[in-house]
Amino acid sequence: MSRDGMCVIVTGSASGLGAATAAILAKGGARIVINYASSKKDAEETADLCRKAGGDIVVVQGDVARDEDCKKIVAAAAPWGRVDALINNAGTTKHVPHGDLDGLSAEDFQRIYAVNTIGPYQMVRAARSLLEANAKASGRAAAVVNTSSVAGISGGGSSVAYAASKGALNTMTLSLARALAPLIRVNTVCPGYIDTPWFTKGRGAAAAAQVRDSVVAKVALKRASTANDIAQLVCFLASPQSGHMTGEVVRMDAGMHLTL
Repeated sequence: MSRDGMCVIVTGSASGLGAATAAILAKGGARIVINYASSKKDAEETADLCRKAGGDIVVVQGDVARDEDCKKIVAAAAPWGRVDALINNAGTTKHVPHGDLDGLSAEDFQRIYAVNTIGPYQMVRAARSLLEANAKASGRAAAVVNTSSVAGISGGGSSVAYAASKGALNTMTLSLARALAPLIRVNTVCPGYIDTPWFTKGRGAAAAAQVRDSVVAKVALKRASTANDIAQLVCFLASPQSGHMTGEVVRMDAGMHLTL
């Protein structure tokens, strides 16, 4: 898929799925805003790789939970005069067994919702004028792609708060797809397990390896999805090739749901 000239904002793109998405877009010659909240070193390394791949890259620090930071992230794309796609990839969690109701505080819920649900809303609001400018100039709808999780469908995942925040994001996708049509399309990707440092940071290396082995044994396709696997779908939904899709919540879990 050619992505020549696309202008894209990818939040949470210092590493993992966001970085993989930026790398694919860069190979197509896209102009990309790479965003990070705290991992500047990772963000600069990702930016260097994307530049070498052919992308025009801007790196911006910002926490999507803060509305003023969302505006700052979008402002980095303003010189382009338009945004073809906004990819809301930034996310956070706290690893707490679902039965441990005392393991999550109100502050935990507020932080997880602030990043995973309110953040994408604020980013869409901040980018709306540039997305609509692109649609009016090109004659095709601009794209918003949200990164959710199968946890938002099944109620599983790293914690009750995380699952609830992703379920809310799935519902918000439908609301925004209606509200922003026909100039902006809004779709969401729901990955299952992704083999990234996310699990290692949250649970430790040994526990993360155990989770990976358990997933591979359980899922229908007998494989652990990589960040690049999921990024291919994200880039498709961001591109004109998916121009007739909006309001879709697309599950990509190597067949995990078939075992439930």
